[in-house]
Amino acid sequence: MWLANRVSHLITVLIGTSLAVFAMMWATRGDPVQIMLADQRATPAQVAALRHEMGLDLSMPHRFALFVWHALHGNFGRSFFHHRPVIDVIGERLPATIELTLAAAILALLIGIPLGLYAGTRRVRLPDRIVSVISLIGVSMPGFWLGLLLMLVFSVTFHLLPVSGRMGGANQPPIVTHLLVIDSLIAGRPDMALTALRHLALPAITLALPMAAVLMQVTRTAAMEVMRADYIVFAAAKGLPRRRILFLHVLKNALAPAVSVAAIEIGAMLGGNMIVETIFSWPGVGRLVVEAIFDRNYPLVQAAVLLYAVLYALLNFVADVLYRVLNPRVAA
Repeated sequence: MWLANRVSHLITVLIGTSLAVFAMMWATRGDPVQIMLADQRATPAQVAALRHEMGLDLSMPHRFALFVWHALHGNFGRSFFHHRPVIDVIGERLPATIELTLAAAILALLIGIPLGLYAGTRRVRLPDRIVSVISLIGVSMPGFWLGLLLMLVFSVTFHLLPVSGRMGGANQPPIVTHLLVIDSLIAGRPDMALTALRHLALPAITLALPMAAVLMQVTRTAAMEVMRADYIVFAAAKGLPRRRILFLHVLKNALAPAVSVAAIEIGAMLGGNMIVETIFSWPGVGRLVVEAIFDRNYPLVQAAVLLYAVLYALLNFVADVLYRVLNPRVAA
């Protein structure tokens, strides 16, 4: 019953997302045909022929029905400006977005959960207050402002990290996983892996810090609740070492909400990466979507947003499963 509810929720989200994207793109000013033919002095007949070829002369309900029908068969149309199937265009950019999201998620987990646990087990002390202030600042900072600030400090002022791109002008390693850091290590080229990591550092930090701030607060609150539990007081009264109490009891029980929130936050990164990828000229799906919006490239925007919706819904499903696994009382 629970699984059926989640599947029905996923279908509802996908239909609602598709409708919303269609409505917003239709309401946006600008004609992709006029953008494409801006400097070509096309005749009205040529404009009409191109509109018919692109399916823009159809009504909105007709276009939406065709999109849904083709999407159910794995066909998301052709990009207006790339003149190739949309799925191929997105597939070329997806590995860069996956690499950036994985790096940011790992960094956020390594920062947020340990600091939150440390603060939650030292309530009303200086470490708790410091972590609370850091997490508040991290949640409050807009991604575009943080990215520009990091770029100004580490790239413009101190020249420590590259300002944009994925590998710069360096040669790329042989493609195996499409993740440049891993492919460089597989090829036995630590110099290439270092170059890829240097380009990855600033956008990954920009994406990771807000998520780390949320994880700090969630882990801190969960750890504080666990520390007040009777079995923790009893374990301390028995004389168990503090380290054993923290790792065997506090960490295990505080991880349940933190891990489930982490899965949702990774889905939220997919929306934030549009800004970050644009700022750092990262060649991922987020930057591609921004370019497609300006070009009124309807099929590409619709397919990419639908992909984001699927991934976000799936990550919510994973969060529910993880919470039930880590906290069996919920499933009971």
